[in-house]
Amino acid sequence: MIHQAIEISLAQTPLGANEDGWKPKLYTYVLDNSPEIDQNRRRPAVIICPGGGYMMTSDREAEAVAIRLNALGFQAFVLRYSVAPAVFPRALTELAMAVSIVRQHAEEWHVDPARITVAGFSAGGHLAASLGVFWNHQVLRDILGENDESWKPNALLLCYPVITSGVFANRDSFVNLLGDRYDELLSMVSLETQVHDQMPPVFLWHTDEDDGVPVENALLLAIALKEHHIPMEMHIYAHGMHGISLATEETKTVSGGAIVPECAGWIDLFATWAKTL
Repeated sequence: MIHQAIEISLAQTPLGANEDGWKPKLYTYVLDNSPEIDQNRRRPAVIICPGGGYMMTSDREAEAVAIRLNALGFQAFVLRYSVAPAVFPRALTELAMAVSIVRQHAEEWHVDPARITVAGFSAGGHLAASLGVFWNHQVLRDILGENDESWKPNALLLCYPVITSGVFANRDSFVNLLGDRYDELLSMVSLETQVHDQMPPVFLWHTDEDDGVPVENALLLAIALKEHHIPMEMHIYAHGMHGISLATEETKTVSGGAIVPECAGWIDLFATWAKTL
């Protein structure tokens, strides 16, 4: 396995370096090929954006998820992106660069460059969905140039995502994301209003009991995806608190919560869906 941390720097872009010196990193969980099986195998890839309200990136939605995806046949990557006090569009730009990096290393890392999924949990789901809607937007072209196909995701995996900045918003996520540009950009980052016909396919799941990010976030996005004829699979589970990650012992909270057996199958459902794209 190739396991390394690659720094993502915006110092040479109009955004400049992070003022606090923080350097985002892309962690690789890349399976080796075997001559006994298929030495030319190209696997689908998933780039994971952990949640944390744009204040931190949670360990519970990072390495354990990557390793589970490895077991299902994916090359996996975890992006530790910039959070507050960094503001929009810094994390979005870092994710776009991460997709480009994986494509550039596709041969070395045995990745199929046409099957790169961007995944996100909670606020990380907002980040992943943001790349889905803004990949061909001027906000990224102004920073990274015109080669938007290099950072376009081929699919999105959204796990109890923050989506709307409206009535059902997880308000703290938007405060952290936008800082002193909150009033200026709030409507722009309400992603159910930004869905367009060139979005990639979406796998989406949530729980009805989620009181941190209401399930209406997923429902509003699903309605918009349907209106634009974007291929989609959605699962709404009856039970489960916010932030259940794999919903297994492996990603339980310190207090022993977030183990919800009836939700644990979401990742197998995603794997089946993704391998048909």
